[in-house]
Amino acid sequence: MHEVTRLLDAMGRGERRAAEQLLPLVYDELRRLAAQKLAQEKPGHTLQATALVHEAYVRLVANAEGASTAGEARWDGRGHFFAAAAEAMRRILVDNARRRRRLKRGGERQRVDLAQAESATPSRTDDLLAVDEALDQLAAEDPQKAELVKLRFFAGLSVEEAAACLDISRATADRWWAYARAWLFERLAH
Repeated sequence: MHEVTRLLDAMGRGERRAAEQLLPLVYDELRRLAAQKLAQEKPGHTLQATALVHEAYVRLVANAEGASTAGEARWDGRGHFFAAAAEAMRRILVDNARRRRRLKRGGERQRVDLAQAESATPSRTDDLLAVDEALDQLAAEDPQKAELVKLRFFAGLSVEEAAACLDISRATADRWWAYARAWLFERLAH
């Protein structure tokens, strides 16, 4: 049994020290995942990869500790944990985008670096919120395909890795991915 899987099982049983031992083992991969997500954000984003990793980890551990007392929180291995981490990062980025969009934080105004004022581009905040809304609609219609999109788009997993996490064949994952991309493209085109 892989050390990460063993510690995840221990966390599921409510062992508090397991969470402390898990972070050093998964930190580099979570940091890479966070950097990947932040690279898709607009320049000048206030969140740093390290802060995103720590916030996501705190949410995961808090959810595990809160649910483990009821016997609900268990990750079915390493892939499931990283999928949950990707989802937590997505939620943090979406929440952050919503906060930036509020009127008291400047609402529809766009920050522009004075050195590059001529080349100002539209904000990616709206793009992220639109993708999140479309993904929620897809999840309501077809949760499995939405989960595949989360694993591919937000967790950065390959088709093979996502198929393994979802326990489906590579061919099925390819079909679902093609369908989900077309579905999302059609929704986002409006």
